[in-house]
This record gives sequence, C-alpha cells and structure tokens, in this order.
Amino acid sequence: MGRWNLVAAVAGGLGLAVAQWVVWVYAPLEAVMGVVQKIFYLHVPLAWWAFVCFFGVFAASIGVLWKKSDWCHVLAGVLAEVGVLLAGLALMTGSLWGRAAWNTWWTWDPRLTTTLVLWFVYAGYLALRASDLGSRGPVICAVLGIVAFVDVPLVFVSARLWRSIHPVVLGQGGGMEPEMWVALVVHGLAFGLLVAALVLARFRVAVLTARVSRVALARLARREA
Repeated sequence: MGRWNLVAAVAGGLGLAVAQWVVWVYAPLEAVMGVVQKIFYLHVPLAWWAFVCFFGVFAASIGVLWKKSDWCHVLAGVLAEVGVLLAGLALMTGSLWGRAAWNTWWTWDPRLTTTLVLWFVYAGYLALRASDLGSRGPVICAVLGIVAFVDVPLVFVSARLWRSIHPVVLGQGGGMEPEMWVALVVHGLAFGLLVAALVLARFRVAVLTARVSRVALARLARREA
C-alpha cells in the first residue's frame, strides 16, 4: 500500500468514526421519519461520490482519446468500478429509505429510474472493458465512457424537471437544521477520503497487473521466437 493510500485510508476511517458520532449524537432527529432519516447521511454521500467517480471516467476517457494514454484507460476502469459500487450502494440505501418513507421498496420515480439506468450503463461499460476488443479496445471504451456521462446530469436534474416524490436535497436548505448539514458534510468528507483510498489501492493493483501481463507476453513472444 502506498503512503498516500495509507494516509487516505486511515484519515477516512477516523473521519467516518467522527461522522458516526455527529450523525447519531450531534444531529437532531427528523420530526416526521425519526431515526430512519439517518439513512440520509449515508445515502446522499454515496450518490455524490458515485457521480464524482463517473466524472473521473469521463475525464480519463477524454485523456485516452486525446493523449492515447494507457494510464488514463486504466484509471477510467478503476473509477468505473468504484462508481458502480457506490451507485449500487446508493440504490440499496435509497430503497431502505423509500420503504420507510413511501411504504414501498421501489417506485419508477424519475430520480430512481435514471439512477438505475446509470448503474446499468456503467456496469455495461465494465462488461465492455472485460471483453476482447483488440487494439481498438481503449478507444471504444473511451467513447462509451464519454457518452455514458450524459446520464449523470440527467439524474441530478430529474427531480427538478419532472414531478418526483424524491426530495431535492440542495434545493431544500431551509428545511434542514444546521446540525443536519454539518452531519452531511462530515459524512461526505469522510466518504471522500475512503473513496480516494479505494481508488488509489485499486489503481495500484491495476498498474501492477498490467506490468505483469506485459512481462508475461514479452517472455511468451521470446519463447515463440
């Protein structure tokens, strides 16, 4: 584990411990949902950092097309893996929250539907990367990585564009106590450090795997020669 990876992991773990105290002790209970509302502090940061990861896929994919960078291709794959994980967890925690708030595990609400589509699109992106596309593979994946990002802003504005039962978090600042905002920010920062640690660790593994593969291919070529 690299030094910065270790620092991010330790800081994220400590930050998450502090965040739990802030969420369960410092932040007040919501008047209507009570303790169930605490899922909010987990659900929202998961969604936010999933969006950040998908933006990273978008930026790295541009780097693949522009600079023909192998490292950008590797980074895009790592960010997509972490983003799919976070988006999946956001969907699951949202389902738990929805069961308590709306008395249903799932409804085809615009925000929920566009988020599910987003998860499937990036899961398909990972499946495409795993297939044998030959030398054009990085370019093909980069194109999909750029196009897929179109759904991210659509998810963000869906609750504003269409009639939705999903709350608009950033549009309801007056409906949250200052302590609730503190809890959300602290939890978000802690998750950000953990996401950074996960991305750094996965990127390191991906780079080492790529190097081993190149060495193995080079040895195989020498043997055949």
